[in-house]
Parts: sequence; structure tokens; C-alpha cells
Amino acid sequence: MKHLLLALLMLPRLLCAQTGTLRGTVRDEQRRPVPYASVVLPAASLGATADGDGRFEITAVPAGPARLVASAVGYATATRAATVATGAATDVQFTLAPAAAALADVVVTGVSRATEVRRSPVPIATLGRREISLNANTNVIDAAVRGIPGLSAVTTGPNVSKPFIRGLGYNRVLTLYNGLRQEGQQWGDEHGVEVDGYDIERVEVVKGPASLLYGSDAVAGVVNLLPALPSGPEGELHGDALAEYQSNNGLVGNSLGINYQKNGFQTSFRASHRLARDYRNSVDGPVYNTGFRELTLTGMAGVSKPWGSSHWYLTLYDNRQEIPDGSRDSLSRRFTRQVFESRTDDIKNRPLVSDEDLHSYTIAPLHQRIRHYRVFTKTQVRLGGGELHLLLGAQQNQREEFNHPTAPAQAGLALRLTTYTYDVRYHLPTWHGLEASLGSNGMGQLNRHQNATDFPIPNYDLLDAGGFVLLKKAFGKLEVSGGMRYDTRLVTWQDFYVAPNPATGFDGAGGPRTPDAALQFPAFRQRYRGVSASLGASYVATERLTLRANLARGYRAPNIPEIGSNGLDPGAHIVYLGNRGFQPEFSWQQDVGVLWHQPELDASVELFHNYVQNFIYQGRLLNEAGQPVIIVPGNTTYQFQQAAARLYGLEASLSWRPAALPWLAWNSSAAYVNGQNAASTAPEHLAAAARYLPLIPPLRARTELRATLPAHTGRLTGTYFRATVDGSAAQNRFYALDNTETATAGYALLGLGAGTTYTNRAGRGVAQLIVQVDNVFDTAYQAHLNRLKYFEYYAGSPTGRTGIYNPGRNVGVKVLVPF
Repeated sequence: MKHLLLALLMLPRLLCAQTGTLRGTVRDEQRRPVPYASVVLPAASLGATADGDGRFEITAVPAGPARLVASAVGYATATRAATVATGAATDVQFTLAPAAAALADVVVTGVSRATEVRRSPVPIATLGRREISLNANTNVIDAAVRGIPGLSAVTTGPNVSKPFIRGLGYNRVLTLYNGLRQEGQQWGDEHGVEVDGYDIERVEVVKGPASLLYGSDAVAGVVNLLPALPSGPEGELHGDALAEYQSNNGLVGNSLGINYQKNGFQTSFRASHRLARDYRNSVDGPVYNTGFRELTLTGMAGVSKPWGSSHWYLTLYDNRQEIPDGSRDSLSRRFTRQVFESRTDDIKNRPLVSDEDLHSYTIAPLHQRIRHYRVFTKTQVRLGGGELHLLLGAQQNQREEFNHPTAPAQAGLALRLTTYTYDVRYHLPTWHGLEASLGSNGMGQLNRHQNATDFPIPNYDLLDAGGFVLLKKAFGKLEVSGGMRYDTRLVTWQDFYVAPNPATGFDGAGGPRTPDAALQFPAFRQRYRGVSASLGASYVATERLTLRANLARGYRAPNIPEIGSNGLDPGAHIVYLGNRGFQPEFSWQQDVGVLWHQPELDASVELFHNYVQNFIYQGRLLNEAGQPVIIVPGNTTYQFQQAAARLYGLEASLSWRPAALPWLAWNSSAAYVNGQNAASTAPEHLAAAARYLPLIPPLRARTELRATLPAHTGRLTGTYFRATVDGSAAQNRFYALDNTETATAGYALLGLGAGTTYTNRAGRGVAQLIVQVDNVFDTAYQAHLNRLKYFEYYAGSPTGRTGIYNPGRNVGVKVLVPF
């Protein structure tokens, strides 16, 4: 008993004795201090902000190897490795360059443990807050698309973007918010990502199957949106205020964030609001019903101690998003609006939309409202020489789509999706150079219809779980990693009846004894199982050259619309029909990469090939005469189909900062993907039209030239000027069956930008100003993945241009004030 009491009394001292201190200075290449740089240890959730002389200190750092990341506005992120000695201070010096170089970034999204991007056999790309801030974006996915080759987005208006990775998207791409899987209604074209873009500090993208770590829905990759942890001096309240305006749709954005930390306690809060009217272009003018109003609140509280860390997060998201339908007057091409219900609506005789409505910030009666709530905790505990990571979360997505002009308060679609998520991982102590991780994650999900009139999917229950083992070992310059995983998913729903509701005059949910009830969704119960695996290696041939390769098997269970849909999605103007007999998708993807890294030059080339079994896609439903089936007037009908698919392509990037011109940086990237139907079920005479997969992006390239002025003793610092060109080739390889898709012309868009930071006498940044002009020449274009391209009710047009075009010229102004 004496020994036990003595041990308990000595425990706090023993814990403190197992930690040390990291301190040092952050300087630029001219050896001048970089004031107020951020220095963090991503794996330990620790950090600090340098003072006005670039000095920093991080206390209570666990003894042993550590990797630090330093960043500052106007500079590239830098990483350093250090060994923390027990009870001692370790000195770490940083030198920041003014150009971007991401190959040394530390990530954890796709590799379980913190590792450098270039050492990961899985292709991973990152994007920091600085690069996100430089662009005039309407959402965080669009920001990521601009900066990461191989990432694209299907859009339905300016604020709805669905991430696609190498030609695959929807439920094949898993979106995470700080490691918590984002669970809304991801299956719809018009359903965006419910995340505050102003809150995101960093984006990590895994390109290729990540089913090994995350299970189903990560078969194409992962997009992890990471907020920042507090990093200001202890005992001081810090934060930032942001204001933004964009000319194209009159977007007004405001955000206020505060954070505080002391003695290991950390807390932060952010409130953001954005408001926009209809966007415009030179062909359509203002595009009716594309405005939105969005409010997001985010809070965090936690502790970071020698034993580990634990943080709690709460987010509240509320968005009113207008729903465009593209109806017009056939001659003037002016937009019209629906005033009668679909059964009496005549699209050719709708009234014109007034100029006042086209320029108003008022949300139109026909709109969708999305409310998304999250609460989750992330905990890391040092246990038995290893690390235990635990994530527990609950979230609820409430989606209402108001599509009844004669009863604007009556929702056509009203869904409430509740999801409970867990993720537990244990990183075993390193043994003879072998790193091993064991884990399990999964979710329980309940979807329930509320007071609605349209029911595209059933009420359902979903239970998902999986476990994995991941191993990694270095053999000199060669590092090998791999693992296996098993998943199971159970999907069930009961008989679901729809019947006329005399109180509303519309259809509503009913029971088997309700008068005139129809069984829209017969009961269903199905279990899906899958095995995922990955094996890869990276080889550091020289300090500059790294080679890597990876082979991965991915798994995805069919989502609910694919197996159960039978009704109208009013926001998409599509009647979806599912197939209850679908099998899970399985993919085999091979990746080969070559990366070159030196102080003046970063270059990379990534090649991939992906074969997908049981690939699920949409095709228009035709009758026996070969004519499109119309179930609901004014809406097209699609039925999900299953076949085999093959996708292959490459991504290349080049970043150059000439030593003779250290103020100049040139960055360029390109991405290409070809997706083909490997086992078409179409008749022989239609095989050519069904050769290619739908929603495959064309060849895209982006280049940027940036000049950063040398630092002077004046009040302006980090001043830069940039010019960008975004080019997209014509897409003539498309899914042409039943006119589901059409060819898309190529285009090139010029962008110009400038920015600077105003500092006080102490050298601390007072305000950062960013000005960005996109589509300088107001080019009229349609992106191939723009779903509004197909919003057309007439076979021809007096102007020869059909569908809706992408936004025209946009001038964005952003002011960021840190405090």
C-alpha cells in the first residue's frame, strides 16, 4: 500500500519529467525574423505563435522524436524534425522561403500516422490557408479545386460543389471535417458540403482508394477539411476578423474568430455569415434563383497535456440556397418563374422574372434550406508506449426543399438524417523499425421523412462497421507500407406508403390502411461486405528524387438512392429509379509517382489506372419506342445502372523559384483522366454512345506567375502580384447515350491578383488586403461538370446557345484583420 500511495503521489512529477521544451527562431532567407509565424506539432495538437522577433517556445512536448511545421502569410510552409529530451529545451531553427513547396508537408489523413507527403506511397496533396485565401471562392471545395491537380467538382450554381477525384465523386469521395466523416445527403447534384470555408486552415486530399482507413465511401479518395488549433501566446485572447465582397453575385462575407490558450487549456469560436444574389454572365445575364444566405457557428474547447489531448467541437450550419430550374421565354431568352403546381404548370407560358427579383438579395420562395449540426470529440492518449486515438461524433442534417409555388411554406422534400460515428485507432510502439496501427470505425444512421410531398428515397436505417491493420517499415531509403481491412454494412427499411393528403392537397406519407395509399418503397434488408487492401512503397533515391508506387483495392457499398430511390428529387428536377439488386463496387487502382525536390524546383508526375467492378452510374430511362420516359412533367427520369469501368490518367506539377530572382515564383499543374465503360450493357448499335463514363473532367491545366516584393522597412510587407491562367480542353469523350451528356468546348480564363499586409511599428500585421479578378475578359463558357449546362427546356435557341453558363468576370476584395 505504501508503494502504491508513493506512486500516486509521484505520478504528476513523472508525467512532467517525460516532457521537454521546443524553442527557436523563425527567419526568412535573408536571416531576418518572421514575426508572428505559427509553429505547430500536428501529431500532438500543440503549437505556438512566434513573437515580434520570430522567437517561439512550446512547452510540455512529449519526449522523443517530433516533427514541427512553421508557416506565415507570404511564406512557404517548412518542416523540421527534432528529438525532445526529457526535462530539457531543444533548439529548432526555421528558414521560410517566399515560394510554395508542399512536398515536405506533414499529413495524417491518408497514412494514419504523421508522415511527409513525398514519403507516402498513397498520392496525397495539401493546400494551406494562405493559398485558399488568395482566391475569390464561393465555397471551400472550389478553393481546393484551384490548387490541387486531379481534384474537380460537379457544380449546381456558385455555392454547390461536389468534390470529384480522378473522375469519381458523390459517395465515392469521403469528405471529412477534422477527421469526422461528413454525412449529409451527398447523393444529390444540388447538395453541397456543409462546412464554413473561412474556418478551414488546411485541406488534405488523398487521391485514390482510402477504403483501408475509412471503409466504404472512400473508394475514390478523401477530402479532409481541417480547422486551426489555437496558436497564440498563452494567456492572451487572439483572433481575426474577415470581410469579403465579390462583384459577380454581390457576395458579402463576414467572419469573426477568437481563440485562447493557457496551461494546456485551449478554446476557439468562429461566426461566419455570407449573403449573395443571383450570379451573372455575358450570355444569360443574371441567372435567376442562384443566390444564397449562409450562417455558420463553430466552437471548440479542449486540453493538451503531457498525457495527450482531448478536444470537443460543436458546429451549427444554416443555409438558404435558391434552386434554379432554367425556364425561359423561348424568344427573348429571359428567365421565367413557376407560379402554378406541376400538374397545371405550362413551362412555355410562365411569367418573366422582373429585374428587381434578378438583383435582389431576398431568397425566393422556391429554395432549399439546409441545417447541419455536429458535435464530436477527438482524444489522443499516450498509452503503453503507443498512442490511442478516439473520435466520437453525432451529427444531424435537416434538408427542406420548397418547390410548391401555390404553397411556399410546404416543403416538397423534407429529410432528417441523423448519424452517430466512431473511429478508434491504436498506434503500437515502434518495434525494430516496424510501425503498426490497429483500428476500427463505423457509423449508425437513421433517415426520416418529415412533413413533405415528394419522397425520392425511403426512411432507412444503416449500420456500418469495419476494422483494419496497417504496417510500415523502413529499409534504408526504402519505406514499405500496407494493410488490410474488412467492412460490413446493413441497410434496412420498412414498407413505406404514399397517399393523398386532403389537408394539404398534395401527397404525403401514409400507412397501408390510408385511403388510396400506394406502396412506394417495399421493405428491404441487405447486408454488404467488402475487403480492402493496400501495398505500397516509397524510395528516396537521392535527397532530391523520390519514387513511389501503390496498389490498392477499394470497396463501396451502394448508397441509398442507387438501391432504393423511386421518386422526384425536386431540387435536381430528376425522377430517380434505383435497383435493389446492386452489388458493392470494388476497385483495383495502381499508382506510380516520381517526385523531384530541391530549393529552387519542385516537380512531380503521378500516373494511375483504376478498374472498377460493378460500377454504378445514371442513365436516362427510355420507353420501347426509344423516347425519354416522363413520369413528372418538366422533370427527366434517370435509372441507375451497373457495369464495369476503367479510368486512367495522370497529374503533373512544377514549381520553380529561380535563385537569381528569389522574388519570382512560377507554379504550373495539369490533370488528365479518361473514363470508359469496360463492360457496357447497351445494345450494339448504341455501344459507341455509351463508351465513356459520365462526369469525366476534360484535360485541365493551371499556371501561375507570382512576384513578391522584397521586404523593406516600411509598413507594407508580403506584397505580391500574381497572374493565373486556368485552361480546360474540349471534352469530346462523354456519355452520349440518350443525350445524357453533350460535348463541351474548351476555354481559358485569365486571373489577376495582388495583396499586401500593413504592419505596425513593431512589425506586427495589422491588416491584410487581397484583391483578385477572375475571368478578366468576361469569357462565356460552360464547364463540363456544370450541371446547369443541361437546364434547358427547348431543342433550339435564337442565340445558338443552350443551357446556363458559368459565372462571368468577378472582382473579389478581402480584408483580414488579426488581433
